[in-house]
Amino acid sequence: MAGSQAQELKQRIESRTARVGIIGLGYVGLPLALLFSEKRIPVTGFDIDEAKVKTLNSGGSYIVRISPAEIARARSNGFDATSDYDRLREMDVVLICVPTPLNEYHEPDLSYITNTVEAVAPRLRAGQLIVLESTTYPGTTEEIVVPLLEKGNGTGLSVVRGDDGKGDVYVAFSPEREDPGNDTVARQDIPKVVGGVDAVATQLGCALYGCIFNRTIPVSKPAVAEMTKLLENIYRAVNIALVNELKQLCARMDIDIFEVINAAKTKPFGFQPFYPGPGLGGHCIPIDPFYLSWKAKQFDFRTRFIELAGEINGRMPYYVVDETAAALNEHRKPLKGSRVLVVGMAYKRDIDDLRESPSLTIIELLQRRGALVDYNDPFFPTVGRGRHYDLHMSSVPLDKIGEYDCVLIVTDHSSYDVAAIVRDAQLVVDTRNATRGIDSPKIVRC
Repeated sequence: MAGSQAQELKQRIESRTARVGIIGLGYVGLPLALLFSEKRIPVTGFDIDEAKVKTLNSGGSYIVRISPAEIARARSNGFDATSDYDRLREMDVVLICVPTPLNEYHEPDLSYITNTVEAVAPRLRAGQLIVLESTTYPGTTEEIVVPLLEKGNGTGLSVVRGDDGKGDVYVAFSPEREDPGNDTVARQDIPKVVGGVDAVATQLGCALYGCIFNRTIPVSKPAVAEMTKLLENIYRAVNIALVNELKQLCARMDIDIFEVINAAKTKPFGFQPFYPGPGLGGHCIPIDPFYLSWKAKQFDFRTRFIELAGEINGRMPYYVVDETAAALNEHRKPLKGSRVLVVGMAYKRDIDDLRESPSLTIIELLQRRGALVDYNDPFFPTVGRGRHYDLHMSSVPLDKIGEYDCVLIVTDHSSYDVAAIVRDAQLVVDTRNATRGIDSPKIVRC
């Protein structure tokens, strides 16, 4: 590895004395901080949310799947949280794990990245490694992050590039691969892709992540790593769109799409099962296709296949509401004025993540059509206002299900007694196949 500066940082990383700072303590940043802490690597979390900082420093947790005991253990290993960005100067490595949502026009909103990088820049010091983990379009690291770091540091520090090896700061991109609610794969067993602005940055990134992940995957440049993340999620989005479309066709043909999928997945090659639902949720799969289609337009290229998948998945909440109205109509009830209980608000089962959840859209569509809507979710006592919703509702208990004209299952949390819901309800519309194995004329599966 060229350069005494790089050698010194690599030695600190390998000896596990390098100080790691993680900006953004949400669903990505906090689990990452805990991985470093488990290996007794000095780690400090940075967040502008004072409530999060206070909770963590008092040994608490605000993410259901992360217990207070894990936070307490990390604290005993030296982990702390702060909103004081001046402490970034103390860090040898800075990892950026901030949101990358879409704006109201379904275009990339990089304001979290740019604001964060602009905050990091004046606190840079020579020899630091800066890694962006936030999902984004190819080119972000080199076209936005690098110029902002160099322009904003005010001391003439430059990013090390591969052409001459000169510079002061190393920059890389390494996409997060978190899957909330997935307990089958340990975090450290998920390979970590790393693409540096130059080969030395890649080596440093691999050395860093090699301390906490069992395998690192070096790639030639940040854009490759950025595209890798998009490919992974677009692959899922396209296949989910396929089964969502087939679900609608199968419904017309009186065929159970879930039975079809279960039969097809017995093939030992050439098929991977994906399952339909009420729409996409989470921070990645509903968003990433739009990041790539937006970027593709700069190259006079239209990603028609990807855009079609986004259109199909985006229409699923509308399909669910239409099917709910049809089910009520069969019971001689109009949607307008009917009481509807939405069961499950999270975007998938057993997590406390509301980001882009189809439940939010479904509730708003039901309300627009005159339905009287309540919801239940054990992870969300209240739902207020977000970037794309304004509900201000509170979770209701499940002890008066019989008073509702329709119970709409949108998220199949394992804590729900589905058999009891069917028993007590007048009508159940099931978007998740949660009622499989239950035979009742009350059930409409969509």
